[in-house]
Amino acid sequence: MKNKVREYRRAAGMTQQQLADAVFVSARTIISIEKEQYNPSLMLAYRMARVFGTTVEDLCLLEENRRLEDER
Repeated sequence: MKNKVREYRRAAGMTQQQLADAVFVSARTIISIEKEQYNPSLMLAYRMARVFGTTVEDLCLLEENRRLEDER
């Protein structure tokens, strides 16, 4: 699933470890999300969105991902 986690994290000046600590996961989880190898749970997506002051819809590109899935 495409997402803006890396973009938001870098804009916030956070390391992967700092974000991981803020949302109670491992840095490896953040790395996997940023590489689009792992889809976060709804609660994790919500926690990350709260850290960045945005919505889950924006952070996880829900509209774009829905379109891509519908095209399959």
